[in-house]
Amino acid sequence: MNRVSHHSREIAYRRSARTDEGPGVLCIHGSGGSSGVWKAQARLADRTPVTTIDLSDHGESDSCVTESGYEALSAYADDVVAVAEETGDRVLCGNSLGGAIAMTVALDRDIDLDGLILAGTGARLPVLDDLLVWLKTDFQRAIEFLHGPDRLFHDVDGDYVEVSEQAMRETGQAVTSRDFRTCHAFDARSRLDGIDVPALALVGEYDKLTPPHYHESLADTLPDCELSTIEDAAHLAMLERPEAFNSAVDSFLDRI
Repeated sequence: MNRVSHHSREIAYRRSARTDEGPGVLCIHGSGGSSGVWKAQARLADRTPVTTIDLSDHGESDSCVTESGYEALSAYADDVVAVAEETGDRVLCGNSLGGAIAMTVALDRDIDLDGLILAGTGARLPVLDDLLVWLKTDFQRAIEFLHGPDRLFHDVDGDYVEVSEQAMRETGQAVTSRDFRTCHAFDARSRLDGIDVPALALVGEYDKLTPPHYHESLADTLPDCELSTIEDAAHLAMLERPEAFNSAVDSFLDRI
């Protein structure tokens, strides 16, 4: 893992580059996750460099003491900007909370971008009240709920589920709960016209956490956004159907 320092903390990232061509894609994981969720996207490195980040308090990155809401979202956006400035990547690819972070960077940070890939996300990310409670009081129940049918996965080998559950436990209850509360507070609906770069709204066909209509709204509201659906996948389409996901990203990179 590579590391970059900013705001008195170090952020870990992994970079795959078999060419120096293209804009570079920086992949941002979602709530309770880490850079490992993007392992299949390293295959895109034949056409452009691909970077995957561990946000503060996730994976191998340092801690950042924040509360939920804009404070945490802003800290995560700072992480992304620090890595993007270090690597030169100009396309942000965010899943779920990662999509909210990508939109926040595009709206609120002074950084040149060529595009956004908004996967399994939305301009608003409300979280079920029961899930917010379970995340604080019964973490195991929250993990089991998230790994239920058509939430994180639609139809994958059980090993994927076990690895995903363990990764969430390693992130821990406090940080995972903070992530979901940050999602719940996020609302960029009134600001989407301020995103002036091409975007791709990319959704798993069966995603119950951020369903297709979230992405249809992004495609309808963002100034320049196309919609693509990954068949036979749910929220973590990049893991569940990596070839289809990467093909959609490839097509978007061709367009921009």
